[in-house]
Amino acid sequence: MIKKPAISRIGSFIFEKLFKINDSPRKIALGVGLGVFSGFFPATGPAAALFLAFVFRANRAAALLGSIITNSWLSIVTFVFAVKVGSMLMGRPWQEVHRQARELIHNFQWNNFMKISFLELILPVVAGYLVIALFLGLLSYLVVLFAAEKRARG
Repeated sequence: MIKKPAISRIGSFIFEKLFKINDSPRKIALGVGLGVFSGFFPATGPAAALFLAFVFRANRAAALLGSIITNSWLSIVTFVFAVKVGSMLMGRPWQEVHRQARELIHNFQWNNFMKISFLELILPVVAGYLVIALFLGLLSYLVVLFAAEKRARG
């Protein structure tokens, strides 16, 4: 017997768990979309996903699963992209924002954190993550909705 690669096994496991949820395709897809969205923001993922699922009456298990898929590890991977997108939105050179962020991370002290300008560093990074999270949350919603409706039809 040929063993599947780890990423394929993980994908199969997630797909199987997601579509065994007993709820409407719309609520499952909305849960995943909200979970993916909230998973991009470090330290908030699962709790925010459950809260958003409650507020929007989405499937909480799907939201939690979407959050776990993207929580922290993906937000770290997309950091430079978030800096570029947010800097573009704020009209700032991304290299400067990236340099300031790296400097803050490497020499982190609360005094340095309190001295940084909100508009120069924090707002571009948060805006970038927000745009990426909205886009990927919406994309996740559409993909899962299509797959769940197709599966429901048989």
